Amino acid sequence: MLRRLYDWTLSLAARPSAPYALALVSFSESSFFPVPPDVMLVPMMLARPDKAWSYALICTIASVLGGILGYFIGLGLYDSIGAWLFQLYGLTEGAQTFRQAYAEYGHWVILLKGLTPIPYKLVTITSGFAGYSLGWFILLSILTRGARFFIVALLMSKFGPRIKAIIDNNFNLVAALAIAAFVGGFVAFRYLF
Repeated sequence: MLRRLYDWTLSLAARPSAPYALALVSFSESSFFPVPPDVMLVPMMLARPDKAWSYALICTIASVLGGILGYFIGLGLYDSIGAWLFQLYGLTEGAQTFRQAYAEYGHWVILLKGLTPIPYKLVTITSGFAGYSLGWFILLSILTRGARFFIVALLMSKFGPRIKAIIDNNFNLVAALAIAAFVGGFVAFRYLF
């Protein structure tokens, strides 16, 4: 099934709608969708290495815009549900401590987690929930998401044919490693932060 998805994504790169689909996935992943844009981005860059840099730009812009939606989801959840839950469980002081810690260290959280397999939607929603500065959130998101996607573009433009050969010859292993990184990101967020 994953192999068919990979082959389908490679064929999608030639379609005029490919950048729109990539933007939609990148936007959605930053706020609510569970699948990272790399699932489309890497095969599309492999199929069209001449478009790698424009695909990275599309992912960056869409991811930051989706991150802003995620931020407002987190902000709205705190005001409507979060505060009530903290009060219900007697954790109101803990919520304030969390928000103060995020105000002080949130920039490192955004920078580090934006580059890792930790799902970015968790960062965006947490930033809104903690009341982190929206301006700083947007700036740091542009930096970290841009770095992530443009590093992928650099790797694909330099080593694309080799990477494609490795993926084609070892697809099951590469897919297993990608799934492990994806699941590991959720686990790391849960236990490390």
